This record gives sequence, C-alpha cells and structure tokens, in this order.
Amino acid sequence: MEFEPVAPVRAYQRVVEQIEEAVFSGRIKPGDRLPSERELMVQFDVGRSTVREALRVLQAAEMIRSRPGDPRGPEVLAASPAALHRSMHRLARADHLGLSELLQFRMVLDGSAHLLAAQLRTEDHLAELDAALEAMRAGVAKGFAEFSHADVAFHEAIARATGNPLLVISGEVVRGVVLELIEDKLEHADDRTALMRNWLAHHEEVLGAIRDSDGERASRLAKQALYDNYAEYVPEEQRRLLQPLLA
Repeated sequence: MEFEPVAPVRAYQRVVEQIEEAVFSGRIKPGDRLPSERELMVQFDVGRSTVREALRVLQAAEMIRSRPGDPRGPEVLAASPAALHRSMHRLARADHLGLSELLQFRMVLDGSAHLLAAQLRTEDHLAELDAALEAMRAGVAKGFAEFSHADVAFHEAIARATGNPLLVISGEVVRGVVLELIEDKLEHADDRTALMRNWLAHHEEVLGAIRDSDGERASRLAKQALYDNYAEYVPEEQRRLLQPLLA
C-alpha cells in the first residue's frame, strides 16, 4: 500500500476557509465589514502577514473589497455572476480538462437547458428564439460571422428561458471554450453554406420542440447534435464518455 505525500495547510488558508464559511452560511452578509487587520490577528491568533495573505486571496476571489488604510475593515461583496464566469472560464481552460470532458459537460448542460426551456418558456422567450432563428437564416447569406452571432443568441435565449443564471453562465463558458478548440470545423468545410443550412435545420427542429413543450425531444436533439458535430474531434477511446448521454 502506498500513500501520497500530504501537503501542509498554511495558516492563511484556514483563515480564508473560516471567512468563506461565515459568508456562505449568512453569518456575514454582503455589505458587512470584516474586523480590522489587528482584530483579525487577535481572533485568529496569527501574525499580520498571515492575515494580509488571507485578505489578498479573498480579494482576488472578489469576496471582499479591501482599501489600504480604511479603518472600517474590508467590505464583504455580493456574489457576482462576472466573478463566477471568470472562475469557470479558468477551470474550463485548465490543462487537465480535455475536449471529451468539456463536450460531455456541454451535452449535460444543453440537454438540461433545452428540457427546462421547453417546459418553462413564455411567449416572450419564443419571440426571442424566433428572432434569433430569423437572424440565423439571414446569416446564411451574409456569412459565418453573422450566422455564428445569431447562433449564440439562440442558445443564450434557451438558457435564459430556464430562469437559472447558473445555466446561463455555465453554458456560455463551456460553449465558448469548446468552439475555440474546434474552430476549424467551418474553416476546413468543403461547403460552408451547406453546413450552416444543416445547423439551421437543426435549430428549427429544436424551436419546434420547445414551442410544443416537448422537453425530452428538445433535449435529445441538443445532445445528438453536439455529438454528431464534435465527437469526431474526441479520441475514439474517449467517446464512451459521451455515448451514455445519447440514450
């Protein structure tokens, strides 16, 4: 039996953990002020450098805003969608995540978003999707840049129809990273117009399913299209990670 070496936990990490827990539990609320550096040193029984490093980490994570010399102490910030977006974007670009994991995650996200959108959409959401689809039709003639912009708008409208901002942010990040990794699909396509028309037909089917409140069909269409378009970029032995989502 072999064990991995244990990394020592530094004192500032324990300080960060306690403050994070206080924020997540609601004991400290957005707009509240943390104690001064001196008071934090006393409460945590640590040195000034430890407190300052913990505050630096919390500020980098956008949990607090600290101004040098402010006698009131660091201000606790409200959770920010922009901060979540940046964190997820860094994670999605991490070296240990491959295209198979990212594509699998996107299939899960898009499948769930399409299912929810079909059940929760309003007439306003349908109008938004109609407008995006019409822009995609126009984009076929105008070029891929216009088409792609409308395609993104279509998917963002579906995500918003779920009413869940986490799905909006997560879908946006993963969709962008996956597209960056496989951006040569259209670059090397023999017939770009034919490819755009195929994608347009798919989106028309999806909108039909959402309009009919057929969540299972919308979800199935989303996942199958992702697999059909992008699985070729995944090593064959890793496609097993994607195939259970097609059942």
